[in-house]
Amino acid sequence: MFNAPARNESPADNATVLKAPELGNLPEWDLSALYYGMEAQELHRDLDRALADAIQFEDEWKGRLAEALANPAKGDMGRALARYEVIEELIGRIASYAGLLYAGNTADPKRAKFYGDVQEKMTDASSHLLFFTLELNLVDDALILAALEIDAGFGHYRPWVLDLRLDKPYQLEDRVEQLFHEKSVTGRGAWNRLFDETMTDLRFDVDGEELALEQTLTRLQDADGEVRRKASQALAKTFKENLRTFTLITNTLAKDKEISDRWRGFKDIADSRHLANRVEREVVDALAKAVREAYPRLSHRYYAMKAKWLGMEKMNHWDRNAPLPETPQAVIGWDTARDTVLSAYTQFSPEMGDIAKTFFDRNWIDAPARPGKAPGAFAHPTVPSAHPFVLLNYMGKPRDVMTLAHELGHGVHQVMAGAQGALMASTPLTLAETASVFGEMLTFRMLLDRTRDKAERKAMLAQKVEDMINTVVRQIAFYEFERKVHTERRKGELTSDKLGELWLEVQVESLGPAITIREGYETFWAYIPHFIHSPFYVYAYAFGDCLVNSLYAVYQNAESGFQQKYFDMLKAGGTKHHSELLKPFGLDASDPQFWQSGLSVISGLIDELEALD
Repeated sequence: MFNAPARNESPADNATVLKAPELGNLPEWDLSALYYGMEAQELHRDLDRALADAIQFEDEWKGRLAEALANPAKGDMGRALARYEVIEELIGRIASYAGLLYAGNTADPKRAKFYGDVQEKMTDASSHLLFFTLELNLVDDALILAALEIDAGFGHYRPWVLDLRLDKPYQLEDRVEQLFHEKSVTGRGAWNRLFDETMTDLRFDVDGEELALEQTLTRLQDADGEVRRKASQALAKTFKENLRTFTLITNTLAKDKEISDRWRGFKDIADSRHLANRVEREVVDALAKAVREAYPRLSHRYYAMKAKWLGMEKMNHWDRNAPLPETPQAVIGWDTARDTVLSAYTQFSPEMGDIAKTFFDRNWIDAPARPGKAPGAFAHPTVPSAHPFVLLNYMGKPRDVMTLAHELGHGVHQVMAGAQGALMASTPLTLAETASVFGEMLTFRMLLDRTRDKAERKAMLAQKVEDMINTVVRQIAFYEFERKVHTERRKGELTSDKLGELWLEVQVESLGPAITIREGYETFWAYIPHFIHSPFYVYAYAFGDCLVNSLYAVYQNAESGFQQKYFDMLKAGGTKHHSELLKPFGLDASDPQFWQSGLSVISGLIDELEALD
């Protein structure tokens, strides 16, 4: 830890940091902005206070909301909602700390117990707050609208209140809602934790070397085809040995979702996600349809070109992310990655560069790959009274630099939206991916503009196209896989073979004829965490990428004022619908042509690659 207080617990406790010397000094996050450790007095005081405050709030306000709303001049509802936000932020602070500490080393029994205990305690506390939103939604619309105008404190939360009303048709009776809420710890939450801990514990034998998931996946980007083949086969072997567990988790969570959807009255299997994203089903259907129709001119065409570049008639599935022969193979050190991303952000806006720099200066990033550490990458907003944290598994690959740019985009967004407060800072997933993908685009364009060597330019363009295909085509294929799984699950349990069959159906369709699917790939559905943690999350990536393609075109053609409009969008947090946020840019996601415009940017880059060939 860099300049961390002695009491602060490093995520690397009881774990060996995996880093090559050429990566440089990889930072580890300092969680003291939340709490100094699991035994910190402040944490245990707050654990007790969260429950006590929630019980007191319930005693004071349960059954009184209609009365308070009928007399808005007194300002009682504004005071109640402000108090509710304070308690929610306290619960969020505690839960964020436990979650981040656990992500740093999910294999540590002490952390796992702490995480589980905190989950239970915060569920108990929040169960006493559950009445508030349920009771608020039972009040007549006329009373709500009048109170929003008269009670200034209540009116401050207008976007949150009106947003909450969208949940009203799917709201259940109070005691059923409470049962669903409390049983989430032993239901969905428990199965999520089982998936995480199982995945973290998996080891993959590559030439006698036992590797964790992240290290093994990284080898699929190796320049040596034999290294890629062995990594893929190691992944398939271990996944297959654990399919029984992953199949049970998938079946259980799909059934859990079906039960919830049925009780709440959702018509389509993805409608609950659309509601959470505050996006219309028709908009998502148009996106998915546009991407599926574009498979031949995007992924199919690109992979046929890549096979030729690699000297193959057809690629194997493990060659999909192989670097081109022109791609520099040197490991990219952390300092270079940091300077690259900060330069791109600062070139767009010094203000954005300064916010991003804070993540490095104040140890808000945890970069090393370690045994037990959660795989992948994320930016966690925590709570507005603290700040976001970024988790990476940095291995020095070009894609790791883009991942850093992506997660910092989230982080900057979360910092800017924090002023909206705990209830209104959170952004729907579809819009949350906008800032992250825009950050990637800024970094890519800056690097491309600096490149004069034709071969290097070709390699950069190819990698960007692959990233876009992974973000758009691959994620919509994932979405189609989830739709198939949840549809079939309503007929009964799915076997591992059936899940593999559904997986291969969408992969063959999306990857195209230039890629040969070899034995073992039918198991690769098992490691995708979004299927477990956030069903139907994946289309948000495609939404964000297409949106950013259109947004970046506006930026390139704008004479002035774009940065301020962009910052206004980020600062809005969850207070505005996507139509309202995009209107200043002249964009409309409900227009089917909108998606075609975004996809045309990808096909245009493929055209440019063909011209370089």
